[in-house]
Amino acid sequence: MKTLLILFFPAMLLSQLPAKMIQYPDVSDQNICFTYGDDLWIVAKEGGLAKRLTTTPGRETKAKFSPDGKTIAFTANYDGNYDIYTMPIEGGVPKHITTHGMIEIVKGWTKDGKNIIFTSSAESGKQRWSQAYLVSKEGGLPTKMPIDKVEELDINKDGKTVAMTDKSRLFRNWKRYRGGTAPDIYLFDLKSLKSEKITQNDANNELPMWHEDLLYYLSDNGENKMANIWLYDKNKKEHSQITFFNDYEVKFPSIGKDDMVFEAGGQLYIMNLKTLKPTKVNLEVTGDFRNLMPETKNVKSFVENVNIAPDGNRIVVEARGEIFTVPKKEGITLNISQSNQSAERYPSWSPDGRYIAYWSDRTGEYQLIIKDIKDNTEKQIGNFKNGYRYHIYWSPDSKKVAFVDQEMNMMYAEVEKNKVEKFDQEIGLFEWGLRGFKVSWSKDSRYIAYTNTNKNLNSYLVIYDTKEAKRHPVTSAFYNDRDPVFSEDGEYLYFATDRNFDPIYSDLDNTWIYPNSTKIAMIPLAKDGKNPIELKNDTVAITIVKEEKAKDEKEDKEKKEDVKETKIDFESIEQRVIILPVALGNGGTIASAADKLVFFRGARSGSDTRNGNIMYYDFKEDKEKTIIEGISGFQLSADGKAILVSQNETLGIIEVAENQTIKDPIDLSGLKMTIDPRVEWHQIFNDVWRFQRDFFYDKNMHGLDWEAIKKKYEPLVDYAASRYDLNIILGEVIGELNASHTYRGGGDSESVEYLSSGYLGVDWEVENGNYKIKKIITAAPWDTEVQSPLSSSELNVHEGDYLLSVNGENIGNNYDPNIALRGMANKTVELEISPTGKLNDARKILVKAMSDETRLRNLAWIEKNRAYVEQKSNGKIGYVYVPSTGTDGQEELVRMYNAQNNKEGLIIDERFNNGGQIPDRFVELLDRPTLAYFKVRQGKDWQWPPKGNDGPKAMLINGWSGSGGDAFPDYFRKRGLGPLIGTRTWGGLIGISGAPRLIDGGYVSVPTFRMYHPDGRWFEEGHGVDPDIEVDENPGMEAQGKDVQLDKAIEVIMQELKDNDKISKLKIPSPEDRSH
Repeated sequence: MKTLLILFFPAMLLSQLPAKMIQYPDVSDQNICFTYGDDLWIVAKEGGLAKRLTTTPGRETKAKFSPDGKTIAFTANYDGNYDIYTMPIEGGVPKHITTHGMIEIVKGWTKDGKNIIFTSSAESGKQRWSQAYLVSKEGGLPTKMPIDKVEELDINKDGKTVAMTDKSRLFRNWKRYRGGTAPDIYLFDLKSLKSEKITQNDANNELPMWHEDLLYYLSDNGENKMANIWLYDKNKKEHSQITFFNDYEVKFPSIGKDDMVFEAGGQLYIMNLKTLKPTKVNLEVTGDFRNLMPETKNVKSFVENVNIAPDGNRIVVEARGEIFTVPKKEGITLNISQSNQSAERYPSWSPDGRYIAYWSDRTGEYQLIIKDIKDNTEKQIGNFKNGYRYHIYWSPDSKKVAFVDQEMNMMYAEVEKNKVEKFDQEIGLFEWGLRGFKVSWSKDSRYIAYTNTNKNLNSYLVIYDTKEAKRHPVTSAFYNDRDPVFSEDGEYLYFATDRNFDPIYSDLDNTWIYPNSTKIAMIPLAKDGKNPIELKNDTVAITIVKEEKAKDEKEDKEKKEDVKETKIDFESIEQRVIILPVALGNGGTIASAADKLVFFRGARSGSDTRNGNIMYYDFKEDKEKTIIEGISGFQLSADGKAILVSQNETLGIIEVAENQTIKDPIDLSGLKMTIDPRVEWHQIFNDVWRFQRDFFYDKNMHGLDWEAIKKKYEPLVDYAASRYDLNIILGEVIGELNASHTYRGGGDSESVEYLSSGYLGVDWEVENGNYKIKKIITAAPWDTEVQSPLSSSELNVHEGDYLLSVNGENIGNNYDPNIALRGMANKTVELEISPTGKLNDARKILVKAMSDETRLRNLAWIEKNRAYVEQKSNGKIGYVYVPSTGTDGQEELVRMYNAQNNKEGLIIDERFNNGGQIPDRFVELLDRPTLAYFKVRQGKDWQWPPKGNDGPKAMLINGWSGSGGDAFPDYFRKRGLGPLIGTRTWGGLIGISGAPRLIDGGYVSVPTFRMYHPDGRWFEEGHGVDPDIEVDENPGMEAQGKDVQLDKAIEVIMQELKDNDKISKLKIPSPEDRSH
């Protein structure tokens, strides 16, 4: 036994680690609980060896001790959704408390320990804000608190006053922010429903925590704009700063009876509330740390870039930062890079089959690597100091490669000479365009054909002569010309051109667009080149017998000839453009294979699918032929005989012939590698740091010492215990930029199966243990896109009816409707309904449960506002809600504007607008003044434009409106359309246009452009758009059912209608006598 103990003890020591990256700590009289490595832990207040409470797959977070310190309430995603659970501090089986399908976040306990306080956006109608609830520690139906919008809250000891914020910036990667979304702290009286704002600054004031009559909170209102603990004395109405951390901000503070705990720079601290002096809590953790264990995985779900071998017998694959070669049908899969500590990207097989080129960051920067497949050696070409580069294109002689970098520099490298040359630079490409950037080498490897962007933003064709080091524009940018490809015989240049102008008119107004405009064109490179499409003329064939010997000699001579020199006459080259009778629609890739022009025809605009067909054009027959249908993309092999295709996430290699199918899908099961998480996390950290350095719109990084940022945060990676921890560190890094649109997330985290919930579109209340339908959520009568399953008149279900069972399972205190509807999204369910709650008058009905009710609740909120405006203005004012500047915002704007364009005035409500696109077309629709009227004999005279509105307008804005929701009111004001009413917007117009993916499937955004005004002023990033008429959100008024901002907009427009009587009077000229 002693021997066994001696052998075991050292192993136990090896797994005992100092714990940093502590998250969401809370403190009781004796203990501290916290999240570490996605699990819950508990440790004595003094520190020491912590005990793990949970090991269940999933993430446990936001734990809070009950007032007696015996129970922990926490949020976890055991079944895919974040619900609330409780557990004794000794551990045990978690008890499921909330069961709604939306996220519920624990905020604390009521002081009597009977209820758990939490927030959720389940019933808010738009997931831009949350609402507060109380739920019994035993579970059951939560009770909504009378506060319309709340993110963080704490209830004081007498249970009468709530300290709260209606917004939160806790999880935003934006340090030193001072925009319209910066949260303030309110005191809300639960009895009188009145509120008082107690923070009067532009800082971020968060996480209010009561201790007796003192209110502690987190704020970055200090001189260094770093989050620290502050104190508000309710009696003295004074604020004071308590902690003064300068290197790292205070995170996740939580308060107990006598102490406060928080985290800063990964370190746990405790602060006695009498001394107000924080001290470090040194603790250790022991366990198996499953998130840190090296693991061999199949990485086929992480495939990024694929390239076909020159003869079509293999493919080379980039997957999770490794380079593999995979057989077409039979053979072994080879990992040719084998470097978990680095990332390899964009592999490309040379035409002679001997080399594979790719990018690798093994030196700390991405370098060009040439792998010799024959002798298994590598060669680095050049020595790049920074930057990121994309697809690699080999010359036909396998001696040169061309590529583009993130600064749009076009370069080619000579492999044998180890020499890199820049040959041109683009002006209009960002991430997605750079990923799709292509070049075509001439058959003699002398010329590079490619696309560039003109100052008029049209693209044009260029050919670069590597021998003479000279660029030759081929087309003039009068049209969009792109994606040139040299023909296989070297005599023609094929390209895509947008010249098919066939307007499509809107069904709703006189707007038009030009979709599906792309055709294929070609240019004979020699001035005496012929049109390969022969004119048809039936003739009689005459057979001429030639001497066979001469024929054989000629064929032998041709076989011995070297690659034919490509002849190009650049003078008047554009005049030789021939438009082929081939429409690409929304396509697509072009390739040349012997006597075939191969192309990808994408789905037409408006189609339900993004897949297209691979076709080829037969010049002899002047006819299109289909190779394969339902494909998302293709590559042609270097010998022109095989095509790599992608179809429904399946890869296959087919012939260049008609009527092909993927008979033998390429087997990717051999894509296996061993992953050491922390090694990989360091690579990901460096990628994120480099991406910001190389892609951020400001090369000066907003004045930051970017090297110092790396040195500050990279050491924390060694303390990360989960992929989520890494995301927190990455957020700290990009947050230093003090810019909007800095997001990170995802990655290869521990996953749990998601159990989707079904919904009935109702609010519930409990009466005598039975669940009663309090309200059936309904939108406007015309909003038929989504409805409650119980709203159908044929079901005869009414508010006040009771739900007794779901699919035969009784509903009651211990089994609520949310539990019964788990896993029932979009499925038919049987409901037992009773008007009295008794079985003797119950009946059973069948309905289809909804998969989500957020849209229904949002439509109900919109209709409530529209009807209110209609009623208050006696029908004079229309109400248009715009939820975003993306497609849903477009749809809502057009839908509501078209229905109400005849109103005398309009309120445009863009509160809670979550952005999307740059909304110039939104403002254009609203700014269509009447240019003319047309008199008709019968009916109503025509107004032109037909759906313009000349009446007064006002726009509602608030701090939840951002990005495109910042630009929309800015453009609205610039066009003079009316006053902005409400509060300052988010203030985020440093935008994003895509970024390279992280190797484990995670993502990070890189802001690549920033808006400035025509007069040379920057848009006020981190400030937002100021209203013309400021009307603050008032939680007290909202609790009383009043929308003071909407009331002000009605008042303003009604006054303008009163002051401007010309709006309602149209002068119609008298008939003319035109008889002479």
